[in-house]
Amino acid sequence: MRLRRSTGLPVAFGGLVEAGHRRMRISELNGTATDSLRRLTVAAGNGLGGKAVALARPCAVTDYSASRQITHEYDAAVAMEGLCSVVAVPVVVRRRVRGVLYGALRTVQPLGDRTLTAAVDAARDVEQALVVRDEVRGLLETARPQAVPSDRDAAWEQVREAHATLRALAPRIGDPALRAELLAACGLLTDGPRRDGVQLAPRELDVLACVAAGATNAATAERLGLRAETVKGYLRSAMRKLGTHTRGETVVAARRAGLLP
Repeated sequence: MRLRRSTGLPVAFGGLVEAGHRRMRISELNGTATDSLRRLTVAAGNGLGGKAVALARPCAVTDYSASRQITHEYDAAVAMEGLCSVVAVPVVVRRRVRGVLYGALRTVQPLGDRTLTAAVDAARDVEQALVVRDEVRGLLETARPQAVPSDRDAAWEQVREAHATLRALAPRIGDPALRAELLAACGLLTDGPRRDGVQLAPRELDVLACVAAGATNAATAERLGLRAETVKGYLRSAMRKLGTHTRGETVVAARRAGLLP
């Protein structure tokens, strides 16, 4: 989990808020010694995580069991894991709390500003991933109906833009699991690579996704954080692999190979 790496905290865990409910279920654990927190359901307002859900802002305590800033419904589970200093950061998407990330120490000591900032940054990564996943699901639903051709063309343009957005966002996600989830969602927008077909490097696909969405080399470079010459290099490499000579031919060939939507 990126939160452990970026904050240096030895324990990290979290979960998503259940749809239609004001409660969060802990489903992800990293660095824990027991299963006391697994599948624990945290109600809004209760405990540290519930307080973060209710207030929609980060909350931290130096000594969980002795803190007067929170309620203590979950003390037994926290004590079994031996946690003392804990931070809980809400994952907020479109003004709605969608989950909570926790980081913790097994000693009583204040969490510094640097640690708290890193925890918030990790939550922002999760927020980005959820936003993109929501958009992709919506676009997939839009593209499925057998609409009139003009409507379907417009829907597919949206799908291609979503695909380019996903591929541009994924390299900036620090957490490998989240990055893999983003790329898996990206894969839902394509037919999937043909068996024994051409294999493109990730950055070659990133560049082609932007080109397919109508971006110029300069715009692609800015979007992906690359130099324009680097973008041209990836394009030339993709052209060699696909046996094409122009940008348009390359995009068409990549679509036929199931690499682009």
